[in-house]
Amino acid sequence: MKIMPNRLDRGYYLYQEEFEKKALEVLRSGWYVLGSEVASFEEEFAAYTGAKYCVGLASGLDALWIAFRVLGIGSGDEVIVQGNTYIASVMGITINGATPVFVEPDEYFNIDASKIEEKITDRTKAILVVHLYGQASNMKPIMELARKYDLKVVEDCAQSHGAKFQKKMTGTFGDIGCFSFYPSKNLGAFGDAGAIVTDNPQIAEDVRVFRNYGSEKRYYNKAVGTNSRLDEIQAGLLRVRLSHIQELEDEKRLICKRYLDELHNENIQLPSIRPGATHIWHQFVIRTEQRDELINYLNERGIGTIIHYPIPPHLSEAYRYLNLKEGSLPITEKYAKTVLSIPLYNGMQTEEQTYVIDAINQFC
Repeated sequence: MKIMPNRLDRGYYLYQEEFEKKALEVLRSGWYVLGSEVASFEEEFAAYTGAKYCVGLASGLDALWIAFRVLGIGSGDEVIVQGNTYIASVMGITINGATPVFVEPDEYFNIDASKIEEKITDRTKAILVVHLYGQASNMKPIMELARKYDLKVVEDCAQSHGAKFQKKMTGTFGDIGCFSFYPSKNLGAFGDAGAIVTDNPQIAEDVRVFRNYGSEKRYYNKAVGTNSRLDEIQAGLLRVRLSHIQELEDEKRLICKRYLDELHNENIQLPSIRPGATHIWHQFVIRTEQRDELINYLNERGIGTIIHYPIPPHLSEAYRYLNLKEGSLPITEKYAKTVLSIPLYNGMQTEEQTYVIDAINQFC
């Protein structure tokens, strides 16, 4: 048996008729940019998250850097962010000229809220909270610190569509929630796509203007903006998947419940769920000191895996200029050396799940 770490085609076949019907509908409409599909998706996704406004964008990275741009955060400013995130989170900060200040993660792979305050200086302007792997972060103390120090809060929800902390959806705690709809996400498009959500009408309007060359009316430009528009086909296809989001989330939860209940190997540490938080399982991430051996062992049995992420941003070549050496973030670096994502996708068959479980349990 051969099992890939992710199978995007399975998600397509689940609702093939609906996807193809919607794609043809958009193609035949003759309107392909900023039309009714985008407007409808924005309204529906805002309602899903509980936010007042949603603005569709071209990608999750665009959502991040545009968020900091419209908040006025740039050169000379600092933004606090966890060390063990995908580099796009950090790029959202540095594209604007601001400086990332890294904080170690907690046992749930998210930012350790107890270590934020010590990093705050008079240059700190915001906290970027990343809800990594699909689990909501510990938002109560983070929001208390933001209010205490008058800091903006941006949430990176690229992996947490639908995850909640104390029954409130990720993306709706701070000033702006940033979403990616990259095809591998729980709410995935069929290409690049993203969005921001906010309760602030001025922020929503600023993002709408900025995404369209800084123009609110054709050829009348208020600002030097960019081209970051969610297109009609992707919006339409996202609407189809959004209409099934609960069943898609439930399916992944059942798969991961099997993993949590049936994986038993003393060499492997299973993920934990934070009390008061929900996990929508973008990835099922285990930890092991024998990672290379486990990867090779699983490969020999036709089971694919992915490391999310092998090189933390502070040690990447791109951020060498920050002068952060190996050892500066020991917990982050330890995670980078021991985490491993095992196969997980919508449409994963029972026998495939069993094969993965049995193989991992027999690893020694």
